[in-house]
Amino acid sequence: MDVLPQTVKRVIEQTNTFIVENDKTARRFIKKITPEKSQPGLKMFHLNKFTDPADLPNFIEPCLNGTNVGLLSEAGCPGVADPGADIVSLAHRHNIKVVPLVGPSSILMSVMASGMNGQSFAFNGYLPIDKGERKNEIKRLERLSLDYNQSQLFIETPYRNNKMLEDLCQILESNTQICVACDITLDTEFIKTQSAASWKKNIVDLHKRPTIFIIHKS
Repeated sequence: MDVLPQTVKRVIEQTNTFIVENDKTARRFIKKITPEKSQPGLKMFHLNKFTDPADLPNFIEPCLNGTNVGLLSEAGCPGVADPGADIVSLAHRHNIKVVPLVGPSSILMSVMASGMNGQSFAFNGYLPIDKGERKNEIKRLERLSLDYNQSQLFIETPYRNNKMLEDLCQILESNTQICVACDITLDTEFIKTQSAASWKKNIVDLHKRPTIFIIHKS
């Protein structure tokens, strides 16, 4: 509850049907927020990379019958770099009211703390895994940043974070700014912006730590 408003707690207290990525961790979260809530009374629909799109209409069926359904992400904002957009789109098509709840977004919080351009920025999701394609994409984002004065955000699978920072230092021009925003809202939070040349001299261990990378070329 250090980072979630009371509104979220009230909604969870009043909701018994949820669309979640993982049943076990979702139940653990709900129990932590509302310890008095009956776990056997919860109904969970699973939305992840294994979900059959044909099952999605079943997830919103309770809404059509007058029951509220909560969409819960593992570690992020539903529908923003997380599963959920397809469900929300389906809800709109069925005239179901969609209510976004306030909570921390690592994307926005990293921009806030980066010192980069908060007036113009773009989130690019994951970059290519292939070495050649990744290099081309990093250079493309650097050019975009310079041409449009636009900060470029992206993420990496946590166990490949160290390699990502290494690649950025090698591929980007030495004066291009890199922000590393890691473990946002946790006790181990680390956020720092400096040039690619400076990062080469001050490598930090990001292994298996949720991280947002931002670059800006001016």
